Amino acid sequence: MTAPSAEAAAARRISPERLCAFVSRVYRSTGVPAGDADFLADTLVQADLWGHQSHGVLRTSWYYDKLVTGAMKAVTKTETVVDAGAIAVIDGHDGVGQVIARQAAEEAVRRAKAHGVGVVSVRNSGHFGTCMYYTGSIARQGCVAILATNGGPNMPPWGGLGKLIGTNPWSVAAPAGRHAPMIMDIAVSGVARGKVYLARQRHEKIPDTWALDKDGNPTTDPAAALEGYILPMAGHKGYAIGVIVDMLAGVLSGSGFLDGVHGPYDPVNPSRAGHFFAAFDVTRFQPREQFDARMEEYIAKLKSVPLAPGHEAIFYPGEIEARADERNRQAGLALPADTLADLARVAGLAGLADFTLEQLVL
Repeated sequence: MTAPSAEAAAARRISPERLCAFVSRVYRSTGVPAGDADFLADTLVQADLWGHQSHGVLRTSWYYDKLVTGAMKAVTKTETVVDAGAIAVIDGHDGVGQVIARQAAEEAVRRAKAHGVGVVSVRNSGHFGTCMYYTGSIARQGCVAILATNGGPNMPPWGGLGKLIGTNPWSVAAPAGRHAPMIMDIAVSGVARGKVYLARQRHEKIPDTWALDKDGNPTTDPAAALEGYILPMAGHKGYAIGVIVDMLAGVLSGSGFLDGVHGPYDPVNPSRAGHFFAAFDVTRFQPREQFDARMEEYIAKLKSVPLAPGHEAIFYPGEIEARADERNRQAGLALPADTLADLARVAGLAGLADFTLEQLVL
C-alpha cells in the first residue's frame, strides 16, 4: 500500500466494526483461534474508541510479530497452579496476554461472588492492552476491581541511569449507578511509552518532561526518548509505585520482574509479564442499590464545584473515555496515516492479498 493511499484513508473516518474484523483476520493468519482473535482485535479497537490510540491498532504489528516468532503462543493454554478458595494463581504459558487476562478477570469475579473477594495472580502472560478493558468488565458485574501489571523496563530506579522498571500500569474501577463505571487507569510513568510511539508516528515533538535521552538529558524527540528513559510520574513517588506494582504483578505471581519482563514491541522474547487481579463484591459491603445511589451522589458532588477557566466540564475518572466511545462509534475513528500504512504492511505479511485500506473507511 502506498503512502498516498494511507494519507487518503487518514482523511476519512474508519469503521470500528470493519477494523476489528480486519485485525482479527491478521491474527487468525498466525493460528490464533477465531474467538481469541476476535477478542484480541476488540481490545485494540476499543482502546481507539476510548481515545487511547497509544494502545489501539497501532500495536497490531507488535503482537503479530510476537506470534510469528513464537514468543507469544497462538493457542493459549492456561494452567491453574494454585486454587485456594478466594485466591488463584494462573500460569499463562506465554499465551495471548488478552486471552489470559480475560480468564483471570472472569475468575476473580467468580471467586468474589463466592467469597466476597477474589484475587487472581497471573504468571507468564503477555502485554494485554489497556487495564481498563478488564477492570471495567469487572465493575459492570457489580464488583470493585483492582488490577496491576508489569511491563518491559523503560525507567531507571530513582537517582540512576539504566532501564530496569516498567511503566507498570494499574487500574481501579467501580460500578457508578446510572453512569458508566468509574475507572482509573494510569501508568506509573509521567506518560505511557505507547504515547511516545504515537508521537513518533504522528511526527510530533513530546514535552521535555516525558523522557530523557540515552545520556540522561531532557528531550522533545520521541525517537531519542525511546532510545533513552521514560520518566516516572511525580518523581520518586512514581518510582516507588512502579516498584510496588512490579512486586504485586511479578514477584508475588512467580512471573518475571524488572528486566526479566519484555515489552510488546520485543518480537523475539516471551513477555513473562505478571498480573494481579482483585475483585470485591459490592453486595458484601452494602446493598447494591445503596452503593449505586452513593456513587451517583459522589459524582454529582464532583461536578457541583465552579468550573475553572479553560475547562469545558468536570469529569469523573472514566467519563471522558465513555463519551469518546459513544462519539467514535457513531462518527467512526480517525487514525494517523502511519498507523494505517502499518496495517496495510501487516496485511501483506499476513497474506491478506484481497485487503485494501479502502475497505476500512466509512
